[in-house]
Amino acid sequence: MTEKTIRLDNPAKMQELLGSCDENLNALQREYNVILFCRGGDIRISGEPEQVELCEKAIALLSELAGKGQHLNEQTVRYVTSMVSDGQAEALHSFSGDGICITTSGKVVRPKTVGQKKYVDAIMKNTIVLGVGPAGTGKTYLAVALAVKAFRAHEIQKIILTRPAVEAGEKLGFLPGDLQEKVDPYLRPLYDALFDMFGAETFARHMEKNIIEVAPLAYMRGRTLDDAFIILDEAQNTTSEQIKMCLTRLGANSRMVITGDITQIDLPEKRKSGLIEAMKVLRHVEGVSTVRFSDKDVVRHKIVQDIIKAYEAYYKEGRKL
Repeated sequence: MTEKTIRLDNPAKMQELLGSCDENLNALQREYNVILFCRGGDIRISGEPEQVELCEKAIALLSELAGKGQHLNEQTVRYVTSMVSDGQAEALHSFSGDGICITTSGKVVRPKTVGQKKYVDAIMKNTIVLGVGPAGTGKTYLAVALAVKAFRAHEIQKIILTRPAVEAGEKLGFLPGDLQEKVDPYLRPLYDALFDMFGAETFARHMEKNIIEVAPLAYMRGRTLDDAFIILDEAQNTTSEQIKMCLTRLGANSRMVITGDITQIDLPEKRKSGLIEAMKVLRHVEGVSTVRFSDKDVVRHKIVQDIIKAYEAYYKEGRKL
């Protein structure tokens, strides 16, 4: 058994590190199989030497993130401990997690992982960004937040969100209602993010004035989109022709973000995903960047990360469902 003591001079930082009802402290104890004892500004770590060293590194990184204004919760602890265990702790020293925008509830939207920070930086620097990775990595939500930020800064005049109308392995049949009511089920995730940023009333007002446009991909054909921030969501379900059509809509002073998860393709078996093709075709085009997320960037419930890992392991063994 080894013991080490870490001193934190800032009481607020200590409280943030402990978490609500000591949830962060308990998560660290479970992860490293150590005993943590806190008194005043000291944290004492007891356990096997290797585990104590890893826990010390994780606490130092968490303290550093807290000092940069990052809210620490069990998900943050899980992310930091996984980075430490994989020897990627150095990447977190340069992680700033600056706020992008504020939601109507007062929550600051900011990147929570190194992968998300790379994605945000790429969108700020490039004309077209392809964000590719598993569910729950914040691809769509962060893109919407950056679109809202650009709109509020008067950098663009319009936000356009689109996605292909493809069912996730099920047939929904003929939906009732007018055009908007028919496409709403496909576009609901985009609405949810916009409601968070603008609030329902402002969102509805911007929709009426065509400042915000949410439409299926088929309705982009033949248009030139100037002064716009365009987000193509669920792009893994586009065909080669569809994604090319969308890419060539880009007009003056516009930016485009294309998101997708190439492990969740719902196209008919013989159709190739346009997203996979675009990643190859555009890899040397200046002003176009591709950001790949991993399971470490998942910011949903812990079990989502475990599910993704389980499926990856299953398919690596060459099995098919």
